[in-house]
Amino acid sequence: MWKSWSEIKLWKRIAGGLVLGVIVGAIFGESAGVIKPIGTLFINFIKMLIVPLVFLSLVVGVTSLKDPAKMGRIGLKAICWYLFTTAIAVTLGIIFAVVFQPGAGIDIVADAAVKTKAMPSVVGTLLNIIPKNPMAAFAQGNILQIIAFAIIVGIAINFVGAKADSVERMFEAGAEIMYKITHGVMELAPFGVFALMAWVAGKYGLSILLPLIKIIACVYVACILHALVTYGLVLKIYGGLKLAPFFKGIIDAQIVAFTSTSSSGTLPVTIRCAQENLGVSKSISSFVLPLGATVNMDGTAIYEAIAAIFIAQAFGVQLGGGDYFTIILVGTLASIGTAGVPGAGLIMLTLVLTQVGLPLEGIAIVAGIDRVLDMARTTINITGDSMINAVIAKSEGELNEEVYNAPPVA
Repeated sequence: MWKSWSEIKLWKRIAGGLVLGVIVGAIFGESAGVIKPIGTLFINFIKMLIVPLVFLSLVVGVTSLKDPAKMGRIGLKAICWYLFTTAIAVTLGIIFAVVFQPGAGIDIVADAAVKTKAMPSVVGTLLNIIPKNPMAAFAQGNILQIIAFAIIVGIAINFVGAKADSVERMFEAGAEIMYKITHGVMELAPFGVFALMAWVAGKYGLSILLPLIKIIACVYVACILHALVTYGLVLKIYGGLKLAPFFKGIIDAQIVAFTSTSSSGTLPVTIRCAQENLGVSKSISSFVLPLGATVNMDGTAIYEAIAAIFIAQAFGVQLGGGDYFTIILVGTLASIGTAGVPGAGLIMLTLVLTQVGLPLEGIAIVAGIDRVLDMARTTINITGDSMINAVIAKSEGELNEEVYNAPPVA
């Protein structure tokens, strides 16, 4: 039986779990939440991988880029692409919200103001990138600080040279171990996805979603359009790559992102898909993807733009051209600073609302459906990471196009 099960493509097993979970949730309602612990266990396994995988893969990625100029070039390409696609994403979100007006005619008053976190200053954020205590960064799961420390360690290993060869091999062995553990954890994905979707479908039924179906539709359609058009054009024009093999190659990561709503939590799966299905070299994927999981949030940018204008429409606030420009600017920067964990986009939305002068109580309107919106935006977040990863690999001559165009290996 196990052999027959394992012979089924992983993405088909995961997709089957997703569909079956929706059916079970629709039938049993909130009672389906009794199996949520299975999904929680799967998410815990994924979270277990994040810190060691990010650190080890980044160190290996940096040490494999022996040429400092090459590492700087790849990093600059990644940041530029991240900013470019995010700006397009938030602009697309504004267009959808203005054209379809999801908040028009909605008379919803927040029962209570949502508690918000104080946003750090830009200078404070930049200074906080360098960890005062690397061990504390590991313990707290501060991904941005872990990335900075990993890059510093990798650069130092390269400068030390032959004397650090044994240390470099140790990190390479550690990364391989994490990849193997990731492979094992992914075998649990169909069961975890089934449990999570049963819980989501049971908790957020149509009776709850229908009053706010317009904003849900706007976010989902905008995300799909961004993936097909923006990413499709970049892949075709800049990378000379086909779109269909790309989506087939990352479908595992997309399904995990859709159900877990965590870009960072999906990172192990994203790296695996990039290397095994898209043919991206380990040196590129180990460097670009962890960076993208932290600073590239196209789906979050779309969500923040649509949600901000939705709240303005719901409260009857008229926005001008300057307000829309502010949303584009702040939405781009806010999405870059959004942690790749469930619900973080809702917190970052407070920054956008504050800058445009919209009532923070408006967050209470979208908070009830945030999980549903988070599923779409997280999927786009990791899709954007994977697309940029592929085009950068192609530009550096480190993309195996035979693997890219071949059917997924798992």
